[in-house]
Amino acid sequence: MDLQYALELIGVFFFAISGALAIQDKGHDWFGAGFTAFVTAIGGGSLRDMLLGAYPLVWIGNVAFLYAIFAGILFTFLFYRFLAKLRKTLFLFDTLGIGFFTILGVEKTLSLGFSLEVAAIMGMFSAVMGGVIRDTLTNEIPILFRKEVYASACLAGAVLYLVCSHYGLSRDINLLLSITAIIVIRLVAVKYKLSLPVWGSR
Repeated sequence: MDLQYALELIGVFFFAISGALAIQDKGHDWFGAGFTAFVTAIGGGSLRDMLLGAYPLVWIGNVAFLYAIFAGILFTFLFYRFLAKLRKTLFLFDTLGIGFFTILGVEKTLSLGFSLEVAAIMGMFSAVMGGVIRDTLTNEIPILFRKEVYASACLAGAVLYLVCSHYGLSRDINLLLSITAIIVIRLVAVKYKLSLPVWGSR
C-alpha cells in the first residue's frame, strides 16, 4: 500500500472519530453521531475536489474511504465511555486529522497541475473545512474563528512540505515530517496558549 494512500485512510479515520465525539452531551442518537462523523471526514476533501474540478470525489471513487469512516464510527461506539472521559480526546483526533489532510490536500492539488500557492491554500482548506462543518452542525463556534492556532498551523505545514519538496527531500520522509510539524505546532500552541493577534487589535 502506498504511504500517501495509507495516510489518507488514517486521516479519514481520525476525522470520523472527531465528528462522532463532537455530539457528546448533545442528546443525539447514534445515527446523528454517524452522520456528523461522515460529514466531518469527507467534508473538507469533497469541497476541495469540487473547487479543483476533480471528479469523482475521492470517497465516491474509492469505497475504502467509506470503510475507514465506518471503522472510525465503530471505534468510537466501542470505546465511547473511555473516550468521553478524556477531556481532550476530540482535540487530539481533530489535530491528527488536520495534520494528515493538509499535506494530502497539497499533494492532490499539485497532481492536478495547479500552482504551489494554490496547493498550499487548498491543503489548508481541505484540512479545516471538515471541522468547520462539524462545529456548525453541533451549534458550536467553528474552531477556525476562535482565537487558536489552527488554520495557520496547516498553512505552515503546507509551506514546509513544498519547501522540502523543492529541495529534493524524499517524498515519504517529507510527508511524515510535514504532518508531524502541523501536529506539533497545534499541540504546542494549545499547551502554551499561543495565538495570532486579534483582528483590529494594536
